[in-house]
Amino acid sequence: MRHLVHKAGCPILARFVRKGGIPLAWVASLAFLINIAGCRIDMHVQPKENPLSRSDFYADQRSARPLVEGTVARGQLHEDSYFYTGKIGNNPGDMMPFPVTREVLERGRERYNIYCAPCHSRVGDGNGVIPSRGFSRMPPSYHIPRLEKAPLGYFFDVMTNGFGIMPDYASQVSPEDRWKIVAYIRALQLSQNATMADVPARQKIPSAPPTFREPGSGATPPQVVTPKSNESKEEK
Repeated sequence: MRHLVHKAGCPILARFVRKGGIPLAWVASLAFLINIAGCRIDMHVQPKENPLSRSDFYADQRSARPLVEGTVARGQLHEDSYFYTGKIGNNPGDMMPFPVTREVLERGRERYNIYCAPCHSRVGDGNGVIPSRGFSRMPPSYHIPRLEKAPLGYFFDVMTNGFGIMPDYASQVSPEDRWKIVAYIRALQLSQNATMADVPARQKIPSAPPTFREPGSGATPPQVVTPKSNESKEEK
């Protein structure tokens, strides 16, 4: 069968290409594709360094390189040191970094009830659920003279860095929310130690019990009649 494959020392395929049966460019492209298929390297098999592995490329043999000096990650440019530390120099400050509004206090109450109330209780007296279940140490009440006189930055610093057996909450609560909790703690202190002079004009003491339009059920919350609605009813 040799004569079927070769004639005059040339392969049949070469003679077929030479006579125009297959364009030479196609043959070259096919050969190129075959070659690169044998050299394929996917991203998951490319040369790389595993985290914290040894590397002979660097003098210290550490593959994990330190950040370039002066590098600041996005969102980590803490130019306002008081906002992020609660301190002026080495001492805690006693001012809020932003105005305290109703929305600020409502957000502070929400965050406080989630992260603080389990130990400190919802009124801040330290009789939370966790201490009542046998926790080794009861947290101090916010209403003792020492904490009533403590500057605002002190509470922020404790939430940021922890104190005693209390862990820090820097990873769970953002700096802004920590300040809002601080504002709400001050509101709690005022609520438990207020005098008649602190009561707004026309505010009844004690406050009248709420009136419910709908008592609600396990699936729906109760609907409370606002004081304005009560007044309008009395006028009618």
